[in-house]
This record gives sequence, structure tokens and C-alpha cells, in this order.
Amino acid sequence: MIKLKINNKVIEVEEGTSVMKAAQQQGIDIPNMCWHDELEHFTSCMLCMVKDKKNGRLYPSCSVKAVEGMEVITDDQEIAESRKTALELLLSEHVGDCEGPCQVACPAHMDIPRMNRLIAAGKFDEALAVVKKDIALPAVLGRICPAPCEGACHRKTVDEPISICLLKRIVGDDGVESTLPEVEKTGKKVAVVGAGPAGLAAAYYMQLKGIDVTLFDKNEKAGGLLRTELSEEVLPMDVLDKEIDAILKTGVEFRGGQSIGAAEFEQLKKDFEAVVLASGVVSDDSEKYGLKANPKGIDADKTTYQTSDEKVFAIGNVLRSSRLAVRSVGQGKEVAFSVMQFLSGQEIKGEPRLFNSRFGKMVADEFAEYLKESVEGKRKIPEQGKNSGFTREEAIAEAKRCLHCDCRAIDNCKLREYSDQYQVDQKRFKTSERRKITKQINHNLVVYEPQKCIKCGICVRLTGKYKEKFGFTFIGRGFDVEIGVPFNEDLKLGLTETARKVAEACPTGAISLKE
Repeated sequence: MIKLKINNKVIEVEEGTSVMKAAQQQGIDIPNMCWHDELEHFTSCMLCMVKDKKNGRLYPSCSVKAVEGMEVITDDQEIAESRKTALELLLSEHVGDCEGPCQVACPAHMDIPRMNRLIAAGKFDEALAVVKKDIALPAVLGRICPAPCEGACHRKTVDEPISICLLKRIVGDDGVESTLPEVEKTGKKVAVVGAGPAGLAAAYYMQLKGIDVTLFDKNEKAGGLLRTELSEEVLPMDVLDKEIDAILKTGVEFRGGQSIGAAEFEQLKKDFEAVVLASGVVSDDSEKYGLKANPKGIDADKTTYQTSDEKVFAIGNVLRSSRLAVRSVGQGKEVAFSVMQFLSGQEIKGEPRLFNSRFGKMVADEFAEYLKESVEGKRKIPEQGKNSGFTREEAIAEAKRCLHCDCRAIDNCKLREYSDQYQVDQKRFKTSERRKITKQINHNLVVYEPQKCIKCGICVRLTGKYKEKFGFTFIGRGFDVEIGVPFNEDLKLGLTETARKVAEACPTGAISLKE
């Protein structure tokens, strides 16, 4: 055994242990992309840099052995800058979207690609669960949303965008909501003023976080402008009532017929730990509530929605007049995170958002590659007319047109996780036109997208260790090197025994398991 110091703490490890492994044994996480416990070090990503405290030099912890008397620093500003640079170099050649452009364009940031895949598989109940993570009123918005997501859809570049709103509508209409899990109560009480789309969404998502919510509105029935400004033909009241009822069944208390003036507002601040204003377009509200405002509406932080009064948050049309209900619903979801953080005494940051790699516009040479995972044909039109919506069969056929633009490793990608942690600039080292995306899908378990590969070599070493007949190898030299199956053989011949192991080890989603 030898002794060394890591971050000023004396530890003992076996001789021959790498600095990386020594740190891991102490519960210290050193970022890495090319490290794998089953394999020898490879030293390609240069993300695991640490510092020799004695001379100030940086070195890769995966390839340096711990020695007696060594003193190691695993994190400081210089190390962080080194790791950030390493990530930006890796991203300079990484081509792929983490999130589909439709999800980025959606004001509520709904996971549209996942909804599409579940509908395509006929799993409408599961699709509803995905939608309601971000949109509290799917059947309503499926009828009235102007669909900014469809304008960003990559399928639009090929022929016509996916009919996202009609798909969301049938999920809201036909999907059966699963029983909500028991939520641990926080003991906190919050008032929401205004029962329009913003207030309803805020109440729903806060209640699901264990907050006791009381929803106030001047009208006897909840719904706001959704109830008073839209025709029955556009939005049937039974559809609106069904979705409001689902929100109230979570435990939200609704008090209709109550106007909140200056005195009532002050009393709410005394009776509740926080107040969310969602009362619609303001005129003199900001003055009577004593909140800082501008000519368009109440001033609030654009990310957290906190106003000049720390206990008060503002969302929807009180910020500025807008006819986009999906934006108000999205803000209702987002403010729930801010209120929860406020009540817990945490730093108020709003809804967490991870780094998102984006490659931009799809080019004609890529159409065929994306269509490999889709079907030919323009968007489906409901046989009974748009107002009638899709049948289940029509919805399944339309959902199958989705190109699967989002990354399969979106929830399990080291590159994304570390890029978010170190706040990287994806374009810093971009020097040439991006590589065109290709997909290899002729394998029953995995998909290989070479342009997402960072040449970490894990797949090469794993297929070698487990003696695949072909496996993976480095092809080419220098900057032109690629990873692929030798002799241009099919992916299914390269990965006969190790497909799942390789996909689970890939740090970027370049090799991913199919659904």
C-alpha cells in the first residue's frame, strides 16, 4: 500500500492504482468520457485532468499511477477551464440534437418526440403521462394552440411537419390518466390568483410537488378566457371542464367569485407562504398590489418569475398581453419549480434546463437518413375534418412520420451532462462546415450515428476484449479517423454479442439501444 493526498486528505491505495481509481475509491468523481472499468486507460478525451499540487502541472488522471507522497488537486479554476476546453473541442465535431427542435420551440418545452413514439406504438395512456409532465391542459391546447413546435419540425424540411397539436389533442381526449402517486406534503400553502391557463397549470404542478394550493378567481367557474372568449365549436366546454376537474382532483382548492383587491392581496400574503399572480391582463393591478411594473405589465424575473416582492411570483398575461395559451401553461409549470425552491430556502433558479446540442437545419442529403426511422408520405388530414380530430388509427399513422430527431441517450449522456456542468460554448472551435448525419439501423438492437462519435475508443476496446469476429476499429488517420466495422461490413456483423454492452457504455449516444 502507498500513501498520497487527494484534495489535502491522506489516503491509502494499492500500488499501481491510477489516480482516477484512487479518487473514485474516496467517492471523488473526476469527469471522464473514455474511461471504462473493464478496460485499460486510453487517454483520448482529456477531460479527467487533475493537478500536481507540488509543481502545478496538469495531467490525465486515468493514465497516471498513484505514487508514494503524491499530492493531487482534483478541482480548481484552472482544471475547470481545461475540462471546459476539452469538452468544447469534442463538441466541435459532434453533430446531433439532444432535444428535437420541436421540443425546443414549444413554449412549454414538452417532450414531443417521446409522445410521438408512444402514439405510434398505440400507447395513448403512456403518451398522456408524457404530455402532462409539461402541459396540464393537453386536450384544450390540442384545439387552440397555434403550434410553434410544428414550424420548427425537421419533417417540415422534408415535406410537411408532423401534426403535433392534433396528436396532443387525441392523447388528451382518449388517454386515460394513471392514478397519481402519493405525494409527501410539504406543509406549505400557496395562493394562486387567477384560474386561467397560467393559474390552473401553476396550481396543478405545485400541488403535485406537495404544496397545498388555493386557487382564487373572480368568476364562479375556473377557466378564464378559455371559458369566455372561445366558441363551443373551437373548444367544447365539456373538454375544458374535464381537464379542469382533473386538476382540482389533485387536491387544489378552488374559490370562485372572489375578486382580489389591495386589501385581499395583503391578506393573502399573510395567510400563505407565497402568492402566484396569474390574473390576466393588468391595468391598475400592479399599483394596487404594490409591485414594480412597466407599461406592458408586472416586472418579474424572466427565468424565475419572482417579482419585486420576494413572496410574489407573476406569470401569464400579467407580465404582458399574449394570446398564446401554451406560453401561459408553460410558465405555470415553470413557476412551480421557483416557488418550491423559495419555500425550501434554496437558490431560486426556476426549472432546470440541461445543455442542448443543436446542429441546425437539416440538408437534402440527410432526408433519406432520417426517413430510415420514419415512413414516407405527407401529413395526414383527419377524414372527418380537422375540427373532429384524428381517429386512433389516423393518429398512429401520423405519429409514425416523426423522424426521431432527438437523441436516444438524452437522459444518459455524459457529454451533455458535463457540457451543462461546465457551461460550454458548442461553437467555440467550429472551423468548418458540419459533417452530414448518417444512420446505421440494420441491427435488431442498436442504432449507430457516427457523427455523434467522439472517438473515445470504448466500443473498439470492448469488442476486442469480447472477441467479436469483426467488432469496431479505427478507420483512417489523423483528423479523418472514424470508428466503424472493418471492411465496410454491416453493423449487425460488427456487434453480434456485445451490442447491448457497447450501447450502454457509449458516452454520447452515438451507439444507442433501439426502443
